[in-house]
Amino acid sequence: MKKDIIGELSGRHEALTIAAKDFANELTRHNVIEKDLNQQTRISQEHVDNNKAVRDILRQRGVRPEALPPVKDVKKLERRLDSDEKKAAKGSK
Repeated sequence: MKKDIIGELSGRHEALTIAAKDFANELTRHNVIEKDLNQQTRISQEHVDNNKAVRDILRQRGVRPEALPPVKDVKKLERRLDSDEKKAAKGSK
């Protein structure tokens, strides 16, 4: 039960972060073509602007990217949960 909940929450945070980054990248790709950007500095600035815009959208919707927990290795989480469950079982005997 605990594993499912932690895995689900971790997956949501990871999916949200990946989707946000992917969206900003796709905006950049689109605008490079639409705006005919061909200088590295202009493309880089476009990318920075798109990342800021996506970050602003997240904040407006109540998501603070810096407050999202870091994605942990699933195997490490599973081992820690197993260890905690074993300790709890020993303590309840």
